[in-house]
Parts: sequence; structure tokens; C-alpha cells
Amino acid sequence: MSIMQGLRAYHAVLGLLVIAAFLTGELGMIHAVLGYTIAVIIGGRLIAALSGLRQLGLSRFYPQFDGLTLGNASTHPAISKTLLAGIAVCLILATATGIALDRGRTLGLATSVVVTEAHARDDRHERRRDAEGVGGKQEEGILGETHEGLSNLLMIIVGLHVAYLFLFKRPLARFMLFLVAPNSRQVKTERTP
Repeated sequence: MSIMQGLRAYHAVLGLLVIAAFLTGELGMIHAVLGYTIAVIIGGRLIAALSGLRQLGLSRFYPQFDGLTLGNASTHPAISKTLLAGIAVCLILATATGIALDRGRTLGLATSVVVTEAHARDDRHERRRDAEGVGGKQEEGILGETHEGLSNLLMIIVGLHVAYLFLFKRPLARFMLFLVAPNSRQVKTERTP
């Protein structure tokens, strides 16, 4: 498997998991397991970035605006890199806030070293939430609102990313969505102007 085919498979798996996590936001345990799975995949991607391969490097996420003009604004790499950077930031922060909200409960790691009055209130609320069913009103407070807001923003940026690729980089979009074989003649002819 080539690097680009592996990157394409990673993209597909991560994309499907993120969409599933977004759609299962009210399903507690399923949503949390998907979130932890996404965290593992992000960690794997960061480790892969350390490999030194240009295709896997984090420089793909740094927009450079050199040469950007009004005439080439729609196809300049800075646009797609800005969208990728927005997706990466929102995804990492949404995943981190989700894990912070879960506090290890899904993995069975929740422990309490010192119980303060605030923690005791939280524990009573958790027991009440657990009685309502896993997931209940887990998204509470500023952390929950941040998690939800980042998740919604992520979906908006993903929508813009997909629309941009279909409008201005159709051969790449078709390749990443497995609509064209990696070495097909169609990809080669579409890439040449």
C-alpha cells in the first residue's frame, strides 16, 4: 500500500468515526467510545507525522499565503490548508473536551482521591444522570458547551472543506472518496490542465 493510499484509508476511517460521534452525541457510552477511538487515531497520526515523510508531515496544516492573489484565491493551497488547520484544531479540542467531560468513566478509570463538597455534588448529579441512563445530561457547564460548540464548528468547517474540494479540486476529492482508483487514467487526465 502506498503512502497516499494509507493516508486515504486513514482519512476515510477518521471521517466516518467523526460523523458517527457527531450523530451519537446523545447516546452516552457509544459516543464516548467513539471519542476515545478518535483520540487514539489522532495520536497515531501525530506519531506518523514524526516519520519524516513529507506526505505525513504536519506542514500540510500550515497555510502559507505567499503568492495568494484575487485571481488565484479559489485554488491557492492556503485555502485548503486553512480549512485543514481549522478541522485539526476543532477535532483535537472537541476530542480533548469530550475526554475531560467523561473523566475516564467510560474506560472505568474514574477515581476520586479527595472528595470536596463540589465533587460530592457532581457525584450526586452523576448518580442521578446514571439513573436516567448513560449519557443523560453529561454535557453540562462551560466544558460541555465548549465541546458542543467545537463539534458544531467542526462540522461546518468539514462541510466547507468538502464543498471546496468538489468545486476546485475535484480529482483529489474523488480520489480521497474512493471514487477513482489510485493509478487510473482518469485521475491522470483530470490533473493535467
